[in-house]
Amino acid sequence: MERALLRGVEGVKKTILHGGTGDLPKFVTGTKVTFHFRTLLCDTEQTVVDDSRKVGVPMELLIGNMFKLEIWEILLTSMRIGEVAQFWCDITHTGLYPIVAKSLRRIADGKDPVDWHVHTCGIANMFAYHSLGYPDLDELQKEPQPLIFVLELLKVDQPSEYTRESWALSDEERMKAVPILHGQGNKLFKLGRYEEATNKYREAIICLKNVQTKEKAWEAPWLKLEKMFHTLTLNYCQCLLRLGQYYEVLEHTTDIITHHPGVLKAYYLRAKAHMEVWNEAEAKQDFQKVLELDPTMAKTVRNDLQLLCMRMEEKREEERLKFKGMF
Repeated sequence: MERALLRGVEGVKKTILHGGTGDLPKFVTGTKVTFHFRTLLCDTEQTVVDDSRKVGVPMELLIGNMFKLEIWEILLTSMRIGEVAQFWCDITHTGLYPIVAKSLRRIADGKDPVDWHVHTCGIANMFAYHSLGYPDLDELQKEPQPLIFVLELLKVDQPSEYTRESWALSDEERMKAVPILHGQGNKLFKLGRYEEATNKYREAIICLKNVQTKEKAWEAPWLKLEKMFHTLTLNYCQCLLRLGQYYEVLEHTTDIITHHPGVLKAYYLRAKAHMEVWNEAEAKQDFQKVLELDPTMAKTVRNDLQLLCMRMEEKREEERLKFKGMF
């Protein structure tokens, strides 16, 4: 094994575990690096904190794209393709790891790295920052310590060799992508391809929220983005209704109604979700609100209420027969 200080970088020691092939790749701004990583504590057991191989999906990073854990970019650009190397990094380089790890874990769990559907006040956000939702990461954040990163460089793509995903775009590029993704989502919805449509809407939503976080809350640019966000979120909820994700619909629509109580479509979709989970009183209340906001919806609401009553009667009859059989 080859051991050496990483030239020009203080607080890092590199050990090559397996040599790579070819010359050192060319790393320019926009180069996409694909790699596996394993994060270890510097204890006697070298406890594993995170391991991308257990997740089964390698990590991707764009050079020069201001990745929060800057040291990873430095480490990777010292490697050849196929190389496996171990890097000991002191706390000057590892302080942000818990926050980065939280995002990576959420992605691995199929969740959004940012809670785009949750609006909280400043105090709540401060509290959330201090509790990452993972006890081991909370401990690392409270008491930063040196870490060991074992990296395996799998692939290096130059900017002209791949199509960038939305997370890699600039804010200007994100805003241009939103209407395209929105339109694609609408077409897929009309074709009944709801799962694919949700992916398009979700991608557009994340683009918007990334841009919106840089605006001052409740000022004109922020409000414009908020309106676009609501439209996309409600389209997303329509897909979720078709996919049977009723409680997620309740969560998103309630969030919109709490902060913007005049959004008719939010009440209507929430009412439909309440119907599906047998919340009769809540569904009727939301349908009544729809009528207050738009009396022209009377025929549609009347049909929905008739369907609700019929389904509730059927459910009550089923329960009556079930309990009759028991006794």
